[in-house]
Amino acid sequence: MLTFLELVPYMIIFIFGIVIGSFLNVCIYRLPLGESVVSAPSHCMVCGGKLRWFDMVPVVSWIVLGGKCRFCKAKISAQYPIIEGVNGILYVVICVVNGLNVVSFVYCLMGSALIVLSVIDWRTFEIPFGINVFLFVLGVVATGLDGMSGLAGHLIGMVCVSGVLGMIYLVSGGAAIGGGDVKLMFACGLILGWQRILLAFLVGCIVGSVVHMIRIKVQGAGRVLAMGPYLAVGVMLAALWGNSWIGWYLGLLGL
Repeated sequence: MLTFLELVPYMIIFIFGIVIGSFLNVCIYRLPLGESVVSAPSHCMVCGGKLRWFDMVPVVSWIVLGGKCRFCKAKISAQYPIIEGVNGILYVVICVVNGLNVVSFVYCLMGSALIVLSVIDWRTFEIPFGINVFLFVLGVVATGLDGMSGLAGHLIGMVCVSGVLGMIYLVSGGAAIGGGDVKLMFACGLILGWQRILLAFLVGCIVGSVVHMIRIKVQGAGRVLAMGPYLAVGVMLAALWGNSWIGWYLGLLGL
């Protein structure tokens, strides 16, 4: 059992995560509309009433307000506390699994970006270019943290999946895979390196196939699917446990 003092860092990380999660909600709603996520003040999406600081306390404000706007009493989507809570929990999981280090900080930012692009892609079938640019910047940082010894692995990771997907995109005219997915694998490949991005793509395809088949049977979903959320799941799992899974698999092969 962890003592209270040992839990304090993770409590702080969770609070930091839900605060960032509040900003993620802003990005999720505003990016598809082309609105600024920085300059425009926070406001009710129905009546336009400007929110005060006590209306924006992550998770708590939604509960206190009963999930309704203070001004017009319009219902506030449960997405707000869910995204905030998920981001906070994700930050804690990353730091527990990967340790309290700079790489974990990079993974936390990556996880937040993946949450935003997943929700937007699920709703619009588009991945904002700015999110992929942000992930690419994180890839540059991750590559720098690894130093020259890991440079080749990161550079190969950048193109080994995205290159194949890019060719599929060109041949199919964008019918088989989206351009945003290609850019996503390009940026995340730079972050993870070639071994883990291959694993991420495999896991993402398996998860996507299983979940979408269930959705087709249960919900009557169409055959076109947003691949971003499933690739994001694969990337996050590969980032946290990819090395262990790859080592286990190579061990089975006696390598």
